[in-house]
Amino acid sequence: MSLLSSFAEALASGSLEVVDLTAPLSSTTPVIQLPPPFAQTARFELEELSRYDDRGPAWYWNNFRTGEHTGTHFDAPNHWVTGRDGDDVASVPVRRLVGPAAVLDFSDRVAQDPDFLLEVEHVREWEAAHGPLPEGGWLLYRTGWDTRAFSQEDFLNADESGPHTPGISPGCARWLAEEAPVIGLGVETVGTDAGAAHSFDPPFPCHAALMGSGKYGLTQLQNLDRLPPTGALLVAAPLPIVSGSGSPARVLALVERG
Repeated sequence: MSLLSSFAEALASGSLEVVDLTAPLSSTTPVIQLPPPFAQTARFELEELSRYDDRGPAWYWNNFRTGEHTGTHFDAPNHWVTGRDGDDVASVPVRRLVGPAAVLDFSDRVAQDPDFLLEVEHVREWEAAHGPLPEGGWLLYRTGWDTRAFSQEDFLNADESGPHTPGISPGCARWLAEEAPVIGLGVETVGTDAGAAHSFDPPFPCHAALMGSGKYGLTQLQNLDRLPPTGALLVAAPLPIVSGSGSPARVLALVERG
C-alpha cells in the first residue's frame, strides 16, 4: 500500500484524527487594541450580497472585511520591521505550511499568573521529558487562554497598566529565533507576544526576533489540550495575499489515535 493510500485509510478509519485548532471567525472575535495614535485593525464583518432573493434568487454570498491579523492568523516575516525584506504571506514556501508540532503545556502556571513568561529553562525541562523540539516544526505554547476567547474583555485582560496575558521572555524569544530548530511559534493569545511586551527590552521580542529570523507566528489557536506533547502534524493554511503581512488561517493538526 502506498504512503498516501495508508494515510487515506487512516483518516477513513479514524485512527488518524483531524483536530481543528482554529477559532470561529465572526464579528465577536477578539482583536488586539493598540494605544493611540497607532492604527487599529478591523473586526471581522460580513456584507450580504444576496440570500436566495431578488439580488440572486438561487445563491447566498457575502463580501467580508477584516484585518490580516484578526482571529486565528499567520504572521509572515514582513509583518515586523526586523523582517521588512522577508517573505510576504503569499511567498511562504508551501512545504513550510506543514510540519511536526511540539505542544508545551504551561496552563497550570498561567492559571496562577496571567503574566507568566516562557523561559529557555522551561523548554529545556520539557525537552528532558519529551525529546528535542522538532526540526522544521512548530512550538505550540498551551496556556489555557483559549477558554477566554468568547469575550474581548477577558481575552485581552487589560487594566490601567495594559493587557495581562502570557507570553515568551525576551531571552527565550531570541533563542527560539536564533537557535531552536523550529520554524514558528503558535499561541492561544491575541498575538505571539505577552500582554506586557510593549515594556520589554526590546519591545515585542517575539515579533522582532521571529520575524527578523524569517520564522512565523500563529495566534488565537484553540484545542491544544487535544494534542499530545509530540507526534502531531500541523497544517497551517493562510490565504496567499500578495504583499500581505499575514492572513486569517485554518490551522489543523493530524493526530494518531490508538
